[in-house]
Amino acid sequence: MRYIGNIYRPPSEAFSLLLQVTVGCSHNKCTFCNMYKEKQFRLRPMEDVLEDLEWARKAYRRVSRIFLCDGDALCLKNSKLLTVLDKIRELFPECERVTSYGRATDALRKTDEELRELREHGLTMVYLGAESGSAKVLEMINKGETREQLIEGVHKLEGNGIQASVTFISGLGGPELMEEHAIESGKMIAEMNASYVSFLTLMLEYPAPLLEDYKSGKFKLLKPEEVLMEAAIMLEYARPEKTCVFRSNHASNYVSLKGDLPRDNDRMIESLKRCMKDKSLIKSEYFRAL
Repeated sequence: MRYIGNIYRPPSEAFSLLLQVTVGCSHNKCTFCNMYKEKQFRLRPMEDVLEDLEWARKAYRRVSRIFLCDGDALCLKNSKLLTVLDKIRELFPECERVTSYGRATDALRKTDEELRELREHGLTMVYLGAESGSAKVLEMINKGETREQLIEGVHKLEGNGIQASVTFISGLGGPELMEEHAIESGKMIAEMNASYVSFLTLMLEYPAPLLEDYKSGKFKLLKPEEVLMEAAIMLEYARPEKTCVFRSNHASNYVSLKGDLPRDNDRMIESLKRCMKDKSLIKSEYFRAL
């Protein structure tokens, strides 16, 4: 496979064929993010994408999952996405799911008919970074999407048969906005009713702009115990109407959690409280890595 620059994929796509259909991220202005900074956003030529699929068919006996890279492949026009999805169906009839990153505004730009068309042609799930339910935090990190757009975008995907896997970032509001970030993120999870939700914990790496704010003292990271407290508050409010698969087992997290919302909220909150009392249960910084 041919790749331009560093390639990023969700942890759950570890065994997927990674097919690069766009280069970089169309927004690429989030202050906490160090991904795609070395790339200028552009579309890959369709002939290159299709050639990569042909090569993969010759190279691999079985491909059960395919992830469309880079940062928000959902921004492509339906005509281009359908060309890719139809080629996948032709070459990989055994493929069980096709997924991609996307932004809520990508989903909102598409009609219901276009989203249903994508689902019918094989796009099963889209990963979105909501990051926070707080309007203040979203503005601070230059997310480029509002709380309302994030919720509406997830509703639109789910309502048209495409599952949404939504990520929130613990610690993103710093100490000053910790409680607001926790409460509003929990409320957003409850309102979104996404199929999947995951927590990451903020780790700043070059060239993320927020790293400079941290070095200058303008932004402060939460202590591990504060991160756990924030997560517990989030879970108190994160009680959606339909079952949502929840994971907080990313390498960045101090404590691994998994369960279904809202059924397992109280159990996971108790687990966090135990870890706050017994700090030996908190993952050391040495073992946290992206």
